[in-house]
Amino acid sequence: MAWSAAFSLLAAFLFAGAAALQYRAARRAVRGGLDATAAQGLIRRLVRDPVWLTGWAVNLAGFCSQAVALHFGSTAIVQPLLVTQLVFTILLGTVGTGRRPVRMDLLGGVAVSAGLAVLFTVPGAIPPEGEPSRPRLLLAGLIALPLVIVLSRAAWLRRGRVRAALLGVCSGLFFAATAVLIKLTTASLVDHGVAATAVDWPGYALAGSTLLGLILEQRAFAAGSLPVAMTAMTMTNPIASYLVAVLAFDTLPPRTVSAFVAVSVTALLLTAGVAMLSRSTAATRRHESTPEGSVP
Repeated sequence: MAWSAAFSLLAAFLFAGAAALQYRAARRAVRGGLDATAAQGLIRRLVRDPVWLTGWAVNLAGFCSQAVALHFGSTAIVQPLLVTQLVFTILLGTVGTGRRPVRMDLLGGVAVSAGLAVLFTVPGAIPPEGEPSRPRLLLAGLIALPLVIVLSRAAWLRRGRVRAALLGVCSGLFFAATAVLIKLTTASLVDHGVAATAVDWPGYALAGSTLLGLILEQRAFAAGSLPVAMTAMTMTNPIASYLVAVLAFDTLPPRTVSAFVAVSVTALLLTAGVAMLSRSTAATRRHESTPEGSVP
């Protein structure tokens, strides 16, 4: 589990760095606009931006680290640790500004750390890794897809922070699917080789979920505040991944009182910590104070 935790934290750091770069590029690409017209052609403009491309490369390194973490551990271990991505986002938001994290940021970081400590130290809180059930995975996808459609449609009827949050939830759902599909694909590569993996559907579903998640993530960044978009993604991802781990990997939810209490306390601490971090001004000032034409 140690290797899984280490690579999970590395992935969280890389994802935070990528988000910081891609957020600034996305906001510059829409020239501060928040409506659907401003978002037209967003991806085409972003792929020509060296800052965004740097963020994409960092993001790719994050996915590789996540894949290694998932090879050594289950989604129920890896995905909760990715909540630290928001902590790293706040810390990166203070780099080069001469400002220190405010008290709210520190309290949020402590709450997130305490929640993860409870989750990982109480026996039975993390469901044991089981064999994936493909029919259940397909069922989870059929449940999630209509939800993504409704939320993404609702996002275009809103503006600013609400739009960023709704699109962040959608991208978080896709990234949760990506984590599960990474697990299936890497296991197939190790156990059956490249040829067998190439004719199996999880690899292609992985490419689709990753692409759609990245597109929705960029639109969330373009819509408004980085902390709001990151909070929505950061909370949706581990919650969805935890539910899928219980539903589709033939494992059991917490069965003892202590394990159930630990999961409940973890959920409360993570929610409180992320709520405090989402109000941070450190990241917002760092990423929104740059003039539209400047390069960080």
